[in-house]
Amino acid sequence: MNLTTDVLLIGAGAMSSTLASMLKQLDPAITITMVERLGTPLQESSAGWNNAGTGHAAYCELNYTPAQEDGRIDIHRAFGINARYEVSLQYWSHLVKLGALPAPENFINPVPHVSFVWGEANVEFLRRRHQSLRKHPMFEPMEFSEDPEVLLKWMPLIMKGRKPDQKVAATRVAHGTDVNFAAVSRGMIRHLNSLDGFDLLLNTSAINLKQGKDKRWTVTLRHESNSEISTVDAGFVFIGAGGGTLPLLQKAGIPEARGYGGFPVSGQWLVCKNPKIVEQHMAKVYGKAAAGAPPMSVPHLDTRFIDGEKALLFGPFAGFTTRFLKYGSAWDLFKSIRFNNLMPMVYVGRNNFDLIRYLIREISQTHGSRMEALRQYYPLAHDTDWAFATAGQRVQIIKRDREKGGRLEFGTEVIHSADRTLAALLGASPGASILVPIILEIIEKCFAERLASEEWQIKIRQIIPSYGISIVSNKELFLSIRDDTVTTLKLDRLAELPVLHSLHAYRENEDFGMDRRKKADLGPA
Repeated sequence: MNLTTDVLLIGAGAMSSTLASMLKQLDPAITITMVERLGTPLQESSAGWNNAGTGHAAYCELNYTPAQEDGRIDIHRAFGINARYEVSLQYWSHLVKLGALPAPENFINPVPHVSFVWGEANVEFLRRRHQSLRKHPMFEPMEFSEDPEVLLKWMPLIMKGRKPDQKVAATRVAHGTDVNFAAVSRGMIRHLNSLDGFDLLLNTSAINLKQGKDKRWTVTLRHESNSEISTVDAGFVFIGAGGGTLPLLQKAGIPEARGYGGFPVSGQWLVCKNPKIVEQHMAKVYGKAAAGAPPMSVPHLDTRFIDGEKALLFGPFAGFTTRFLKYGSAWDLFKSIRFNNLMPMVYVGRNNFDLIRYLIREISQTHGSRMEALRQYYPLAHDTDWAFATAGQRVQIIKRDREKGGRLEFGTEVIHSADRTLAALLGASPGASILVPIILEIIEKCFAERLASEEWQIKIRQIIPSYGISIVSNKELFLSIRDDTVTTLKLDRLAELPVLHSLHAYRENEDFGMDRRKKADLGPA
């Protein structure tokens, strides 16, 4: 079987499904083939339990607003991340109106985003952060409180059992979100399958890429069920295979990929599905990472909604494996080493002892030590209510650096060939939350001529009303767009916690109906 297609997408995850969805709206006649090596789409990083599901809008993530030496809070990155997430919300709203996504409650739910700190210095930092951010309409709804009774209403599990003399504070944005990125992407793929000119090939691995003189790509495929080999002739290739992207990018042989390496880190969680506990928490509560710990280590206690089930998640904890994918090979890291990326990888290892120490400490943790970390946020947590779960695999970017020889980056990066016929996405967080801006970047770079046409310009502004306009500086447009997305995605339907009484009452009856003997059933992911 040899195929010809306009666009080939490698990997059936959130990025590929979004790119396919948007291209099909811009040009319904375009032909798209998506290949996935597993038997079901969305089983790696996009799967519900393989990520935290936080719609990263910089409401609760304190590492996006660092304190400067002079005491000022740098809020510029927070505005950028919030604006990019709003673009994702605009696209999902458009798809809901179009009927290309199911009812919003199937993939996105309003869950307050909370930042929680303790200690005088951290409380003062949070107060100044709140004062700086809420001057802009993006963050104007953010609430701040040091009152234990108010904090109890926001997050009872966090406050019950806490020492009364501990200095604590929190900020809260009620319209924060919990996103099931697998459900979003599944909805897109189902809609794509109903359209002409779209093919999804499962159990199919891309094993080689070669560009011809005509600038088209011949991609060799292996069908995992019978080892049959076939090829696809494609005008444009996007590699959105998560941890599997780097090896394929290396096989493509484009000069732009030289010097890139990958550092795999596995995510791990504690999960609670005991309804007596789960129903007492409705928030994503983010703290501060320990001194010297990487950004990916920020602890958080989250409400999750996955396929109709509500649960709690705490983490992340980190593990180390040489696999680039959760269902990958232990040889992935070693096979990715090339002469052109060896030195950057060596320099990263030499210059990141804090990260190495962090990983060693994480790997050596027991269930008991993980529970102690949880009790800093949920003081009354019991070991038997929480189960250990492995999340998706993250491959952080290693790249050349003129000064340091090599550097490790905790973010995402789009790499494309000089002729714009191939693009690939490397890296991780905030990842899927800003996937629509990433896809727009790919379209702008690799379909520039078509995007400049009047037809595509009209369509892209129908799809993304703020396209080409800064919603950070255009406050009226921002407020109009937010009102529309909140209404369309039903983000104003926040389910409140049961009526609460007083912190004193909870200290008198700390169990609050909890059954300590009941072990949480993690169930299928």
